[in-house]
Amino acid sequence: MEVPLQTEMVELVPNGKHMEGLLPVSTPTAGNQRAEDSRQSCVESKGFLQKSPSKEPHFTDFEGKTSFGMSVFNLSNAIMGSGILGLAYAMANTGIILFLFLLTAVALLSSYSIHLLLKSSGIVGIRAYEQLGYRAFGTPGKLAAALAITLQNIGAMSSYLYIIKSELPLVIQTFLNLEEKTSIWYMNGNYLVILVSVTVILPLALMRQLGYLGYSSGFSLSCMVFFLIAVIKKFQVPCPLPLNLANVTGNFSHTEILEEKVQLQGEPEAAALCTPSYFTLNSQTAYTIPIMAFAFVCHPEVLPIYTELKDPSKRKMQHISNLSIAVMYVMYFLAALFGYLTFYDGVESELLHTYSKVDPFDVLILCVRVAVLTAVTLTVPIVLFPVRRAIQQMLFQNQEFSWLRHVLIATGLLTCINLLVIFAPNILGIFGIIGATSAPCLIFIFPAIFYFRIMPTEKEPARSTPKILALCFAVLGLLLMTMSLSFIIIDWVSGTSQHGGNH
Repeated sequence: MEVPLQTEMVELVPNGKHMEGLLPVSTPTAGNQRAEDSRQSCVESKGFLQKSPSKEPHFTDFEGKTSFGMSVFNLSNAIMGSGILGLAYAMANTGIILFLFLLTAVALLSSYSIHLLLKSSGIVGIRAYEQLGYRAFGTPGKLAAALAITLQNIGAMSSYLYIIKSELPLVIQTFLNLEEKTSIWYMNGNYLVILVSVTVILPLALMRQLGYLGYSSGFSLSCMVFFLIAVIKKFQVPCPLPLNLANVTGNFSHTEILEEKVQLQGEPEAAALCTPSYFTLNSQTAYTIPIMAFAFVCHPEVLPIYTELKDPSKRKMQHISNLSIAVMYVMYFLAALFGYLTFYDGVESELLHTYSKVDPFDVLILCVRVAVLTAVTLTVPIVLFPVRRAIQQMLFQNQEFSWLRHVLIATGLLTCINLLVIFAPNILGIFGIIGATSAPCLIFIFPAIFYFRIMPTEKEPARSTPKILALCFAVLGLLLMTMSLSFIIIDWVSGTSQHGGNH
């Protein structure tokens, strides 16, 4: 296949510009760039291409200067979102041993696919997922990658905003010490999610560089660490949950008396409900693999973070990826394990809802709710960046950066996602469908086939071990996608799915 002209231009750029649709690079020589330095697009590109000590600092100089730590924060924040809230439910439907096996497999496979992405980008000097697709398969490859990124990240943002919609009214209700929900506007989740989108998410989403979000990512991660500590601390609750326990307001002696009553009443039933399962298969198991694949998807953000990294190298970026995945792996497993061992089969698809049954006015759970809301709110801008870039690549590729377009795309995206969240069914449906389609493409299929096409045959013949492994990896992704979708469709048709309880 003839190499597209745009790619030839890109290959001349060792640290290729990727953000906000500025590919292709229109000036192949550094001399031309210096000559046209007054133009905004070239000033932005120049921040990457050359580092002259006499150059005046510009706003865009943050590119290529993000530290190792900030990059870990940003990538970890991209990995961890609302997925952590669904993992205890996933463990309840797989059992501890099967869950651990699946989580380990998905983490290792995610790390390997990042390795493939970085290797492909190193060959052609491209640091944009869509442009790798273009280099491998021309325009269809670019459109497929952009579409998958858009679907995946819109699904992710929808799930984050869904949490805001469902949790924020409960937090306000608890703060106001109200027993029942009222019809006042600030208790309406639909109004609140729009308010948060406009006042917090939109201003952060209007930043031009991901690197600036490192501080908010660090704060977001610390909120999720607090969530994990709280899940471990709240490990001891009555099991099964008594019906009238929701009226308890933190009186521990009262809780103990209720627990003793439960144990006296129905010990065989309690033993059945409150025994951990190590290996489980049921109708809800079909949702587990997509939820877990969704929990580790960070691939659209890898190349943007790589581009903004200070002194970038493939080895350094792989270390950042491995460290981020390892930290998230530990946090995911601990949150799932302690969440599951607290409620067993009574756990819901969103863990925080289950805690509200224990004690809706508990101060620690209230603080955890605030922390999780803060974390997911601050993650939305990180996830919005690749979607906006994908739209730029599809629709406005050859045009210079425009603040008006930058603002309009972000506003349009947030508007669409708000509408989706206000009319969406529940969080598990979002996890299941999006995770079963776009996540396998971005984690398994695209990195493997891009690598197979981009890696020159003189370096690695088609029958070489790395390329055969890459093809097997793509087939695995295809099988995973087919299996998950068929399970979900069968589940829906049979009508057995309860979609993780009532919300």
